[in-house]
Parts: sequence; C-alpha cells; structure tokens
Amino acid sequence: MAVIADMPDFWSNLADKIANDMPTRLPSVKSMLLNGGQIVLGAQSYFGGLDVGNAPSCANPQLSCHNQTAIEDLCCFNYPGGQMLQTQFWDTNPPTGPEDAWTIHGLWPDRCDGSYEANCDDKRAYHNIRDILESFGATDLLSNMTTYWKDYKGQDENLWMHEWAKHGTCVSTLNPSCYSSSYRPKEEVVDYFAAAVSLYQQRPTYEWLMDAGIEPSTSKSYTRAEIQDALESRHGKPVTLGCKGGKFDEVWYHFEVRGSVQTGEFVAADPDGGKSTCPYSGIRYPPKGRSVPAPTASHTRTRTHVPEPTGPPFSGTGHLRVLTQGKNNGIVIGIGKWYQKGTPAQFRATQHEDGFTLASRKGKCAVVQGMFGCGPKINDPTVFASDGSSLSFNGSTTFYAKGEPTKWDKVVIHVDNENGSLGTELEVEWQAA
Repeated sequence: MAVIADMPDFWSNLADKIANDMPTRLPSVKSMLLNGGQIVLGAQSYFGGLDVGNAPSCANPQLSCHNQTAIEDLCCFNYPGGQMLQTQFWDTNPPTGPEDAWTIHGLWPDRCDGSYEANCDDKRAYHNIRDILESFGATDLLSNMTTYWKDYKGQDENLWMHEWAKHGTCVSTLNPSCYSSSYRPKEEVVDYFAAAVSLYQQRPTYEWLMDAGIEPSTSKSYTRAEIQDALESRHGKPVTLGCKGGKFDEVWYHFEVRGSVQTGEFVAADPDGGKSTCPYSGIRYPPKGRSVPAPTASHTRTRTHVPEPTGPPFSGTGHLRVLTQGKNNGIVIGIGKWYQKGTPAQFRATQHEDGFTLASRKGKCAVVQGMFGCGPKINDPTVFASDGSSLSFNGSTTFYAKGEPTKWDKVVIHVDNENGSLGTELEVEWQAA
C-alpha cells in the first residue's frame, strides 16, 4: 500500500495564521493540509507575499516513474529525476546539529533506475541562498535550515549552494518556465528548500529510532534489520542506510511524486537500487561528540555467507574505491587517479607513528601541490589517517575533483577546493584485498 507523507502537526495552525495575519510556530514548507493525509506543497502566499498559483497547476497528474508513455508536460511530471530522495546525516565527529536530531543532507532527484543528473543549469547555480530566502520573507524557513541543515565544517551556506546547484537545478518542475506570469526570479529556490525541510520534518529519524529502542550508544551495536524495520515501519517503504567504518551515519528516504515538487503529493517508494552500505550486524550508532569503543556482542546477528575483510582498515594490502554521495563510483588506479572501471590497483598500507603511508606498484603515494598521486619519483610519502574505512587527510575525509570520469578518463584527486572550482566531492574507501 502506498504511504503518502503526513503533514506535520503544526500545519493545523496555518489557518489561524492566515486568518489572524500573525506569526505562529514555524511552518517549515509552503504546504496545506488536504484530506488529512496528503501533502500539497503550495500556499505560496505564506512566504514573502507571493501570489497563490505561481507554481504549476496540474490536473490529474501522474505519479513519477509510473508513466507508460512519454510525458510532454515536465512541469507537472518530474523527469528524468522521477524519484526524490530526502537524505539525512548523523555527524558525530565533529558533532553537527542538535544532539537529538539528524540533520538534512539534501533533496535529490534520481532517475527511476538509480542513476542521476547533476549540475543541470550553471546559470542558476546561485551563491547567495541566504539572501534569496530573506528576499522572499522566508525567515522562518531560513531559521529552520540554520538549525537542521548543517555542514560539518561549519559552512552551512556552502552546503546549501552545493545542494541547490547540483540537485535543485535538475528538478524539472522547478524550471522557471513552469511558473505563472507572476513568477519572481529565483522563486523556485524557495520552493526547493521548503520542500526539502517539509519532508525532513515529516521523517524524524531520531524519534523513530528511539521509539524502536535504538538509541545512540557508546557500547551497544545493532543489526541492519533492526534499523531497517524501525524506519520502514514508519516511512512505509524500505529506506537506504549509510555506514562508514561500521558507524551508522546516513538515511535516505525515497519518494515518487504525483505532480510537481511545489504542489504535488510525495508518495513513499521502494529504493531505486541496492545502495545501503551498512553491514548486517555490529552497526555502531554513537552519540554526537563522544568517542566510540569497539562494539559489544549485544544486539548482533551474524550472516555466515557475508565475507568479512581481514584486519583493520588500511593495514596490509587492499584496494581504494571512490564513493560519491555514498555510492560506489569507481576506483583509484596505481598512479593515484580516479578511474571509472577496470581492475582496482593493489595498495599497501604501512603503519606509521602518526598514521600510515600508502604505496602501489607504481611507487609511493603523496599529496603534492594539493593533488594525490603515486609514482617512482616520490621519495617522501604522505602520512595519512583514517575515519573507519575512509581515507583522511588533514582531518577531512572529503576529497575533490573537477568532475566524474567518463569512459576512459583518469581524473586527478585533490585534497581541497579553496577556489571553489572543483565541482565534485568524493570519499576514498579502503577495501581489504
């Protein structure tokens, strides 16, 4: 049975707000309650005096990913990004956001087969998200984002800009041409963030896990089935679970949309592919800001057919895999560049007092002029660290590239993005050989 996203309780106060023209508790999105169960993203007069009706008016819209023939009106049908993912973080080192809440990662339009577009309109890759929201009077929305849409490096607006440019510009129903003649430039930016925050508030991950007895702990561990059951029973469909080094740190809720993102219904959907990265058992869910010892044997269940890597991460020999948005997206080859396909190179990790060094058959590995590389001319290898199975440099597991490699490209991996010219963020993960 399809499950349609429920309205937050605070929307029962919206009618009073409109009637009295007085501020009330934060309504996190331009939404109105319809028949008690569906969300209709609209009520545009709530933010900045916008005229109701600016967004597309869709009569009998189809549910995305379920059309049998080509759809011409992409203002009322999300395509090619027909499955919308509301994604959340649990950042503990450094702790990010409230101790009793997950934080927002983004709202992503995936194709129905699990692939996705990115950075679809450079002309609308705005760098002033805060100013845009304030110009529309969306101060309550902005306050909500400041609390719950957090960047672990403290650069919240950089995260907002990234999410809008990479994902928001790829939502077909948010194209400016879809709006009425009363459209105000950049109005779709408000709609994107409002939709993301609304869905986030209707998917209270921390609360749902606590209700199922799954709490942050420095001693307990959990199974993937326990976590999945707790969230699936409330969302209505399976969710995608993300782990790094056995630590539970991300959840993706999948939706299909009947109509536009602005005024349509978000219906819980099956994930568009097998993307969960958590082990079957021994999953740690640490409190924010505390160190976590090795898990105890409680709440675990083994699956004998699942191969376990030998030794801790970055010891002995292994391969380096590239992840973008938590998904496997290629390998690191022997010279230290990112490659889309092929046989992964073998790297040897040698322990060092402050971490470890890496070497491939091409030579030792180092960061030279901000770029990762390996070769025979490197005499002084860089000492790296790790966060679980993720490679870390200067305290960060985030690396950068100009873009994703195409079929035969070998892409340079950078350790920082100081001038903002590198559009792709990635992580490098160890896989024992």
